[in-house]
Amino acid sequence: MAVAAVSPDLVDQLRSAFLAEVADKGQDAVNPKDYERVKADNHWLQRFLAHNDCNVSQTLKMMWTSLTWRKEFKVNEINEDNIRMDLIIKGAFFPHGKDIDGKQMLVFKCKMHTKGSVDMDEVKRCVVYWFERVERMTKGDIISIFFDMEGCGLGNMDMELIKYLIGLFKEYYPFFLNYIIIYEMAWILSAAFKIVKTWLPEKAIEKLKTVSKKDVQNFVPKSEALQSWGGDSNYVFTFVPEKGPPEPAEPKNSGRKVHFVVGNSMPDQAPHSDHEEDGPLKVNPDGIITFAREGRDLVSSLELHNTDASTQITFKLKTTSPEKFRVKPSTGCLKPGGKETVTVTVMPGYQLGAMSKDKFLLMSTALEEKQAEGLDLTEFWKDFSHDSSGRKVYRNRLRCVQSGEVTRNGNVWLKTEASEPKLDKLTAALSQIGDIQAKLNRFQYILVGQSVLILVLALVLLYALRAVPSEIDYCMNPSRPDQ
Repeated sequence: MAVAAVSPDLVDQLRSAFLAEVADKGQDAVNPKDYERVKADNHWLQRFLAHNDCNVSQTLKMMWTSLTWRKEFKVNEINEDNIRMDLIIKGAFFPHGKDIDGKQMLVFKCKMHTKGSVDMDEVKRCVVYWFERVERMTKGDIISIFFDMEGCGLGNMDMELIKYLIGLFKEYYPFFLNYIIIYEMAWILSAAFKIVKTWLPEKAIEKLKTVSKKDVQNFVPKSEALQSWGGDSNYVFTFVPEKGPPEPAEPKNSGRKVHFVVGNSMPDQAPHSDHEEDGPLKVNPDGIITFAREGRDLVSSLELHNTDASTQITFKLKTTSPEKFRVKPSTGCLKPGGKETVTVTVMPGYQLGAMSKDKFLLMSTALEEKQAEGLDLTEFWKDFSHDSSGRKVYRNRLRCVQSGEVTRNGNVWLKTEASEPKLDKLTAALSQIGDIQAKLNRFQYILVGQSVLILVLALVLLYALRAVPSEIDYCMNPSRPDQ
């Protein structure tokens, strides 16, 4: 049954029944956000009903199972600040491409996960992070999960994780599954996936598709398939933080200010018209500044692009901690369609891990062609807070971030605890060691097999050589019958 086919009357009936039970059990039985969602989100309730073939009684049970789990697991609190970002950045899970039905795919690179190398609870939180993010991205539409099992061995086959994934679709995320696509599964793992089938409800078994590079295009269009799958997409995963809703404006008389400074202190909020959106000036990567080591320095680069084809703009990059960073250039003008690369360098004596609270503010505004000629940008921005012309100013906030292993221009997120970078790096290293160990084990089996084969051949050759002299002696001294 399609979600759209669920009648509004059934939705109202389900909502009334659930809210009545919440009233009996107490509103604290579910998370407040989920409670409000039940009251307002018809599509969510339609999904629950479609998942249970419009059986209201079964749907009510599933809703309680799902919402109780969401409260206990603190699903609504999961975000980039409280999960293991080294696992996210590693790229074992990521959304990419559409299946043959045009539905979003969530890819699981199985060879990048080694069973037992990471706390399973942390892995589960990362999985739920992606489920929640993809659900928001697709607005609750069904998705396909793509198990990329190319190069996998027994060490990568984590039955607990697979069972958990299936359980999410089965019990907690209603009507959310389109296909389970198993790509290039090794024959040695086929027995394990026979067990997986027993975990699936009967309706879901027909959604399980096993494919190889030869027939993957039956379920993933070539234009959407990665090149490693035989497709045309050259996509390489890099983590990009999810953009949340804009922060509410602070009351004018709150007395609270965040100071972004370049040299002299300058308040974030100026008296002129200010706009939170970034306007025609786009920055890549968006929302973050990631540092990488170049020699003895920690450096990051931002690419600024004026997307307006007719207007010249000026920009200024400010920071809350000018003593920690060197910004070149901190101000500039961009012609229509123009681009500029800004380099941010950490000053000697400062550690990147201590910068979780440091922020940058990229301000930009349009300039008239005549005004841009001979303009002293330093003086322009210095006196800008006193400008009463009502000029539109666009702002783009940027955070300093790092991963367990700092990579040049990678899109990653910052851990706030001082010990987290070392822990993340250690975890990533252990995972890599596990992958290497699995490969070494495979090579060891191959070497043992080759050794046995060589030994057998040597024995055969030795036996053959010992038999040759006997035959020669027989030919030279044949036995003759007595005369």
